[in-house]
Amino acid sequence: MAIRRVVTGHDSHGRSVVVSDGATPRTVNFESIPGHAFAQVWTTSATPVVPSGNTDPTDEHIDLLPPAGGTSLLIVTFPPDSTMSAPGFDPVAAGEECLARMPDLARTFEPQCPGMHRTDTVDYGIVLSGEIWLEVDDGNETLLRPTDVVVQQGTRHAWRNKSDAPAVVAFFMVGASGRQGGAAL
Repeated sequence: MAIRRVVTGHDSHGRSVVVSDGATPRTVNFESIPGHAFAQVWTTSATPVVPSGNTDPTDEHIDLLPPAGGTSLLIVTFPPDSTMSAPGFDPVAAGEECLARMPDLARTFEPQCPGMHRTDTVDYGIVLSGEIWLEVDDGNETLLRPTDVVVQQGTRHAWRNKSDAPAVVAFFMVGASGRQGGAAL
């Protein structure tokens, strides 16, 4: 996965400048899940401040999930689901690699229901390419295509790529406070 990231900041006189232009420093191409990858583009603390200085917060965090009030921008490539049923696929190795490369997010996945998870975040998921299905608790599955946007409000869900091509989705996550019930809209 190759994501170009341009970051602005301020020079010593307070003027805006481009402080970096290049590949995201935190990009993971999974070995045990061919075609699965993510790039954490940026993250902020619970109380972002501007100007924030010219340090790269993605170098300082191993977590993908932001704290309450913080943010994280993640771009994910989902391989076709058939990858996980191909001969030679090792689900144990895949689980171990997920825990090693994205421990906080991996801990939210349900072993008894692969792919299902819930995080204390409000996520804006924007499909960039391919198609992907959003599965929710009631068994409803919604097909999403490029430029479709999902607003995920801390609900239990899974992503399913039923096609034969990769799907790329950008997730802008905002950390939220813990559960306060499941009130309907």
